[in-house]
Amino acid sequence: MITQAGERRLDLPPGYALVALREHADAFQHAMHVAAEAGAGTLFRVGRYDLIEFALVLEPDEELPSSRRALFAGMNAVGDAISALCPPERPVSFGWPDAVFFDGALIGGVRLGWPRGCAEDEVPDWLVLGVMLRRAGEGEVSLVGDGFDEGGTEPIVSSFARHLMKGFDQWSEAGFDAVASAYLARLQPVSGQGRRLAGNGDLLLEPGAAPLALGGALARPSWLDADSQSPRYG
Repeated sequence: MITQAGERRLDLPPGYALVALREHADAFQHAMHVAAEAGAGTLFRVGRYDLIEFALVLEPDEELPSSRRALFAGMNAVGDAISALCPPERPVSFGWPDAVFFDGALIGGVRLGWPRGCAEDEVPDWLVLGVMLRRAGEGEVSLVGDGFDEGGTEPIVSSFARHLMKGFDQWSEAGFDAVASAYLARLQPVSGQGRRLAGNGDLLLEPGAAPLALGGALARPSWLDADSQSPRYG
């Protein structure tokens, strides 16, 4: 299931270890199965033309509700990676909590997984952060078809890795507020005012609106088509 094809195309910063998977593999599910053995910083990448698909193993140091906030660091890294390589007039935005939009069109999103059976008051042994973006699609919305420089799509994984490191450094040095602010700045309108992220990652809407729970939302990615196991259209 593992191949070395494509490894030379990625320029990853120190701390990452690349594992290239065959075209029909599922990076996220594979990483979930081997995360305990693979260790933090292992990045699994599927070599496909139509999708940019990869998953990264993380090693959290906080209890599960707080650790889930790694999703937002991942979302920011995806947004920054696309923005750094796409035409400046094509904005990147987010749909709560995990969907990525390019110039208003859904192109994919981020998944987060943790060990089955991990209790809410326990520190997970690992997390898996999975990313899937529609790279190309004939007649459909995609990065290439929506004005993205085709020659610049491969560096997204490398750019993501660097932006994620920067995001975690900011989180460590300045607290989670820096990560939250960057995420909320790209979040599409949600009913209610005064949006903020709680310590467990829930989206708090004021005044008086019920919070949107992060943990439950991650069980079923909002952007993933269950039949094709690829980003849905719409």
